[in-house]
Amino acid sequence: VRQATGYTKLVWEYLLQRYHYLGCPKVVGEHLYQTAMLGDQVIACLAWGSPAWKIAPRDQLIGWEEDTKRKNLHLVTSNVRFLIPPWIQVKHLASKVLSLSLACLNQRWQTTYGHSLVLAETFVDNTRFKGTCYQAANWTDVGQTSGSAKKGNAYIHHGLPKSIFVYP
Repeated sequence: VRQATGYTKLVWEYLLQRYHYLGCPKVVGEHLYQTAMLGDQVIACLAWGSPAWKIAPRDQLIGWEEDTKRKNLHLVTSNVRFLIPPWIQVKHLASKVLSLSLACLNQRWQTTYGHSLVLAETFVDNTRFKGTCYQAANWTDVGQTSGSAKKGNAYIHHGLPKSIFVYP
């Protein structure tokens, strides 16, 4: 697993735009783009970015009050995209890639942003996925979102809650 830069970043963008159901993200704030490689072939793409602000199950798990969250939220990152292209067919690849990504993520984050991470989070759309690869990579299911999304400065209820997985 390596950071996506140069030509690999172009491949990363193409693959996400073409094959991820949410498309290629415009990640704001602190973020890292990664590719998992097998030889010269990209076999997976990941994007890590700033975490969601209002995630009650995560905040309850950590024990954060509002002031504490305001000071420490930058220590959390969110896996905002994860893609294995459809022609890559390797058993257990998703959980292996997640594990390899997490193994180097904190050091890369520290090198890039000057601080470490204490938690990774992700959201799984249960109408499409079960979160099996996150479970196999030892992530913990802590509950569901409220079924809302942030649009500008407001939250819009869309009625599609997602499972919340975290990894300390």
